[in-house]
Amino acid sequence: MKSFFKNVLSTVLGLVFGVVLIFIFFASIIAYFSSSFENEELKLKNNTILKLDLTKQVVERSSGNPFESFDFTNPQPKKQLELKEILDNIEKAKYDKNIKGIYIYSPFINAGLSKTEEIRNKLLEFKKTGKPIIAYNEMYSMKGYYLSSLADKIYINPLGTIDNKGASATLFFFKEMLEKINLDIQIFKVGKFKSAVEPYILEKMSVSNRAQLEKLLNSFTENMMDSIANQRNLTLQQVQSHADLLTLSSADICKDLGYVDDVLYEDQVEDSLKKILNIEELNFVTIGNYSKVKKDKKKISRNKIAIIYANGEINSGKGDHQNIGSITTSKAIKQARKDKNVKAIVLRVNSPGGSALASDVIWRESVLAQQAKPLVVSMGDYAASGGYYIACAADTIVANPTTLTGSIGVFGMVPNFKRFYKENFGINLDTVNTNKYSDMGINRKMTQFEKNKIQQGVEDIYNVFLSKVGNGRNMTTQAVNEVGQGRIWSGYDAKEIGLIDVFGGLEKAIEIAKDLAKIEDYRIVSLPKKKDPFTSLMNDFSDMKIADILLKDFKILNYSQIKKIKNIKKKDRIQARIPYNIILE
Repeated sequence: MKSFFKNVLSTVLGLVFGVVLIFIFFASIIAYFSSSFENEELKLKNNTILKLDLTKQVVERSSGNPFESFDFTNPQPKKQLELKEILDNIEKAKYDKNIKGIYIYSPFINAGLSKTEEIRNKLLEFKKTGKPIIAYNEMYSMKGYYLSSLADKIYINPLGTIDNKGASATLFFFKEMLEKINLDIQIFKVGKFKSAVEPYILEKMSVSNRAQLEKLLNSFTENMMDSIANQRNLTLQQVQSHADLLTLSSADICKDLGYVDDVLYEDQVEDSLKKILNIEELNFVTIGNYSKVKKDKKKISRNKIAIIYANGEINSGKGDHQNIGSITTSKAIKQARKDKNVKAIVLRVNSPGGSALASDVIWRESVLAQQAKPLVVSMGDYAASGGYYIACAADTIVANPTTLTGSIGVFGMVPNFKRFYKENFGINLDTVNTNKYSDMGINRKMTQFEKNKIQQGVEDIYNVFLSKVGNGRNMTTQAVNEVGQGRIWSGYDAKEIGLIDVFGGLEKAIEIAKDLAKIEDYRIVSLPKKKDPFTSLMNDFSDMKIADILLKDFKILNYSQIKKIKNIKKKDRIQARIPYNIILE
């Protein structure tokens, strides 16, 4: 017995010691990176080239936590690039006498389609300065070529190709799997296009879902192909035909058809850069490091425009840079509303939706803000369902043609675990109730009366959704219902049907907010405020997130599915969301 307790004690002490060592290790890394990089200023050499490499993940907003994107298999920080940081740096480069041009060299584009479009539009602005833009890749994905197509000179490796084959969407359907594990999913929804529940009840896409996806993808690809055609003196029909026939299968063909200017190796491209820029030595600065080059100091304005980031799925409670929490986002909007120096608010929405209840809480705060000062919404890669719900009260809604939006619809899912427990594990359930429906929930099949009650609740929320969109967009509820029904739209189509007002990105939204506020000088403040690295680390330990990070990084288990299973019993049962985001490579 004595040896048993000694072993237990030594094990406990070992675990405690291990946690302390991990904490010290992480804290040391934080201190190192904070002291090394935070206040470092970079001095550029003359004739420097700004190198645009978007293989690092482009995000709406990065975390204050240095371990958010830390690679534990190869210990080093993986810096994310914020979209606003990229846009600001390209703007800064326009007027920087030391920057002679931009070199796009990005084996792949680690950004959503709408973010890519915003960066591309900013590069088009830069091009007006007369400074050259040169692009090179060993091969180009469709999205990569879409970004690079505006360059003055485009080069490709002799064995390279352009992967222009259009867009495709593949959905997974779980109906048969759920039947095999004896798990029943009870579905409630409004809207014939509300496809979020289809994977659980069907074996393939419904006709309506297939139709809306085809229209969406065609809108996205036509926008990209038309933009490519305009920059390379081609017609849209030619680009589409080359995609249909997989024509761009060799570097020489790409050159012959005018997609690239020359077929070169990287060292030859560097020689070409020297000739184009009339310089003897190549000096590159990455888009991330260019942030360390300070702009000329200007007088700090008292006027502020607040950018409030609403990124990720919407849930009740607190959120972070990856998820929208009703408490966190509402608090940020309220803070901006009550700050007398904040003259206008830009709500940056990048969300597939989520909890209907949480969306309504945020919507209420957005209405109060709009009544107090100009409120402009900027939509990112997607702002759908609950994401559109929290946006609809704005004075102006701005989105790119490649933004996925709409999906005005509601659904609910209640699993029934009774057969799952019984058939798979031999577990029987027995219940005592005080009232007739006290055990209504996930441990038995619902009665028709209970189903009717929930369905009525879903329909009530949908009608509220319609009325709020109608009030915000000056449309009748009937008109909203006609473009609603859970249907998703591209930004291009959304403008035609009145769901958005203006094409553009975050900078366009800021410009509109400035005009509505009738101010000339201003400074940007971003909300919610980021936590400092040490606070983030402490929160990670208190919330036991270190294990989550390790699981996620080492891919021991399907991390996203774990999180969904963990959250299935939360109160946000009625959802206004889409089940996917369109990703084009």
